[in-house]
Amino acid sequence: MLEAVIFYVFALAAVVLGIIVVTRRNPIASAIALVGTFFFLAGMYAMLDAHFVAVIQLLVYAGAIMVLFIFVMMLLNLREMGEGMVADIAGATTRGILGLSAVGLVGIGIYVGLQGVAGRKLGVAAEGTGTIEAVGRALFGGSYLLPFEIASALLTVAMIGAVVIAKREI
Repeated sequence: MLEAVIFYVFALAAVVLGIIVVTRRNPIASAIALVGTFFFLAGMYAMLDAHFVAVIQLLVYAGAIMVLFIFVMMLLNLREMGEGMVADIAGATTRGILGLSAVGLVGIGIYVGLQGVAGRKLGVAAEGTGTIEAVGRALFGGSYLLPFEIASALLTVAMIGAVVIAKREI
């Protein structure tokens, strides 16, 4: 019972911090909220006995990716909007309606998806599934090798692009 309560508290905190990420104008505040979201997600993974995924969540996302985000923000010199700027009310209303529509569609999709899973019983995972060895074999020698290499190349190109954009303005 206590475990379920803690899990739901972590889930609620992750959702609240996720909402903070997309509603803040200051990119640094959004990045800090995203780090908090990553920590709560790692806690949820640990409670689900996926300790390897929890550690990778902390090391890769909360560590390396967020350092990359903050580095790019500092390179691009992003600041929040000044108080002298007037917001476009019509644009904000349109964005709000589109955002609420998207949230509604995602909610309907989750509800329909959960209805299909509601009566099923979970089976036992095959031996060795989810181990570090299985993840390593799938990532570096299996079907995920090409997407992994493409993602690493895209991140490198994005970083070089950020440096070029920042250097052009200096």
